Amino acid sequence: MIIFKKVVIIGTGLIGGSIGLAIKRNRLASQVIGISREFKNAQRAKQIGAVDKASSTFEVVQDADLVILATPVDSIMQIALKIAPQLKADCLVIDVGSTKEKIVKKLSLKIPNFIGCHPLAGSEKSGIKNLVGNIFPGSICVLTPSAKANKLKLNRIKKLWERMGSRVIVLSPREHDRILSFTSHLVHAVAFSLINTVPDRFLNLSSGGLKDSTRVASSDPCLWSQIFLSNAKNLLTSISAFQTKLCDLKLALKNKDSGLIIKILTTAKRKREILG
Repeated sequence: MIIFKKVVIIGTGLIGGSIGLAIKRNRLASQVIGISREFKNAQRAKQIGAVDKASSTFEVVQDADLVILATPVDSIMQIALKIAPQLKADCLVIDVGSTKEKIVKKLSLKIPNFIGCHPLAGSEKSGIKNLVGNIFPGSICVLTPSAKANKLKLNRIKKLWERMGSRVIVLSPREHDRILSFTSHLVHAVAFSLINTVPDRFLNLSSGGLKDSTRVASSDPCLWSQIFLSNAKNLLTSISAFQTKLCDLKLALKNKDSGLIIKILTTAKRKREILG
């Protein structure tokens, strides 16, 4: 069932390309157009069937029903403000950035039909070349509307994500950023720090555990530096909480307190098993 006539995706990387592919496979739009900073990426998205047309100009947003901002965090607001004067009055605009409070606060004032979104899907890899199948079924997409968001339009965006296979959760932008600082941003910060702690000469003797624990350290450094800085206050809080837990284990080791060590590890095991 078609939900939108014309969809424009700005940023045809892994997430943007995956969205286009999901929209087309589920026949949720009559036309999908992809725009990329590097035109060859938009062309690649067309070749693999993620978009119907590749473009290098923002003018194609003029008659769009939905514009999806799938660029890095630091460019979302810049691009949104640039295209805002070209949008028709009822055009919906969403982003897929990993942090939400600053983006939603600013863009909801400039674009009345803006709704923040964050699909919790993808991998440590980036770029259209790493697009593999449908990444949304079974995933979560968090919607972070402003307090003044139109409920009918919010439901329309919710339906879009659900039809692509995601389970939708609605949070305030502030709550989203606080939670994700623990469940995603801290995870990456720890992975980057952990692999940097291991001396290079020891890497050839590493186990599968090190690879599993540091997989996300292969993520794009530029992208994640932007995410860290955009959510710095919350991330500093989650890092402090992690340091406290690590210090608890360090003290238990120093005191040779086997009972406390077992308690710490048992608690961790139980919580990890909740994730499945």
